[in-house]
This record gives sequence, C-alpha cells and structure tokens, in this order.
Amino acid sequence: MTTSTSTPTPRFDLIGLVVSDMAASVAFYRRLGLAFPEGAEQAPHVEAALPGGLRFALDTEATVRSFAPDWRPPVSAGRAGLAFLCADPAAVDSTYEELVDAGYDGALKPFDAFWGQRYATVLDPDGQSVDLFAPLPGAVTDGG
Repeated sequence: MTTSTSTPTPRFDLIGLVVSDMAASVAFYRRLGLAFPEGAEQAPHVEAALPGGLRFALDTEATVRSFAPDWRPPVSAGRAGLAFLCADPAAVDSTYEELVDAGYDGALKPFDAFWGQRYATVLDPDGQSVDLFAPLPGAVTDGG
C-alpha cells in the first residue's frame, strides 16, 4: 500500500501594487475607503484588509528593487484592473467627481453601461485604472 502526499492548493490572499509615491497612493486609496495604518505614507510596504480576508498591499519601487535590483516599472498599464462597488449609481458620480476635483485623472466619465451598471474609471497616481460601479435600478446582474 502506498500513500501519497498531497500539496494543499494555494489560496488567493493579496493584491499588490508597486507605487512611485507611497503618500500619494495611500491618500488616493484612502479616499476609496481602504484603511491603512497611521504613518503608512512613510512606510516602504503597507497593507489594508479587504472583505473576505484578502489584503491590498502597496510597495514602493525602492522596496521592490531591494530584492529585485533590475526591476523597472512597466511601460504600459491596463492589463489588470481594480474595481470599487459604490452604494448606488449616484455614489459612482459623486465619488468620480470627488476624485477628479482632488486632482486625479478621470479616464472615463460616469455612464449607464449596457450591462446594467453605472460605471466610471479614474486613474491612481501611477496611472493604474480604477473602476467605480453600482448596479442600475432594475438591472439584473451576476453580482459583479
């Protein structure tokens, strides 16, 4: 009789971004409701707890270069996206306006999408696409 050793399946645990300016990035993501600890603006690595036990981390470019000296920022963004669920369609509009008024780039003004959501996109300080969305009244969605 033989026994096999099974390796547990890895569990998705963290979403991480490399940022050029920690203070600017912490300020942006705090505006979207993420809770970073006091003093995070000066830290080389910070984390915020997400629903469901996931974590959202920010690392400075210097931190990444400390263990990967040849690392360089990607030339183009847009392969990954972050999305924040807003309370309702009006909150998409007000959150978008608040971020744009604070100086962040509005990449896509709020609109009613054919898939049943109020939808908008802003860019974080490093140009990362961040979507804002909420189901439209009466829309049938698959939950996301």
